[in-house]
Amino acid sequence: MTAPVRAADRPEAPAGRTVLSLDHVSRTFEAGSQPVHALSDVCIGVDPGAFISVMGPSGSGKSTLLALAGGLDQPTAGAVSVCGQPLAGLSRDDLARIRRRQLGFVFQDFNLVSTLTALENVALPLELDGVGARQARTVAEEALDRVGLPELGDRFIEEMSGGQQQRVAIGRAIVGDRRLLLADEPTGALDSATGDEIMALIRKLADEGVAVVLVTHEARHAAWADRVVFLRDGRLVDESESESDPMSLLAEGPRRGSW
Repeated sequence: MTAPVRAADRPEAPAGRTVLSLDHVSRTFEAGSQPVHALSDVCIGVDPGAFISVMGPSGSGKSTLLALAGGLDQPTAGAVSVCGQPLAGLSRDDLARIRRRQLGFVFQDFNLVSTLTALENVALPLELDGVGARQARTVAEEALDRVGLPELGDRFIEEMSGGQQQRVAIGRAIVGDRRLLLADEPTGALDSATGDEIMALIRKLADEGVAVVLVTHEARHAAWADRVVFLRDGRLVDESESESDPMSLLAEGPRRGSW
């Protein structure tokens, strides 16, 4: 397997090409007499091909950050933009259109339609967006090839392993011209070896130009990213760059469990 291009070796994205921007974003929920500050004044920018991991304890704001980035929720203050498009003020239909065309989610529990084949699951966002069935199938086949499942398009989800199902979910998340992958603990339901394969795939997609935001509690998985940001009590408290070659994390031996 070819070693990925690290952030220091990747050309800088041209100005104005930031895929995801969170600009002084805060989110407060009303809970009785005491408001809950889920996020407070968070600033993050993700360029094409950048891979960012978000870490923090439970309740630190990780899931809220992903929901805001994907237009599933709106900030109390600050601005969220995807591919240069501010999300504030957009209708529900417009937000759904951005999710179908510009970004994709990957979850721990896959969220696939069990009555559809792998190919039909991947093609679904395109067909919902009005793409004809034949064209959607062709584009979905390309996505399945990118995630390493070119021969399994006609297989139903229940006939696939957990790792294969997560690859289908990732294929659905990047199908077409989607430029942003939002992943919430994508290896949580997988064994460690299969989890490594999924992380290597996400790293490969980033090296191909997909912007990635990964929420994880595993330092081992966060190490695949170019940057790691740390949240605590809704605030961004630290940020670091990954210095190791992530492919070394696939090595057999004691290091596999050293995290």
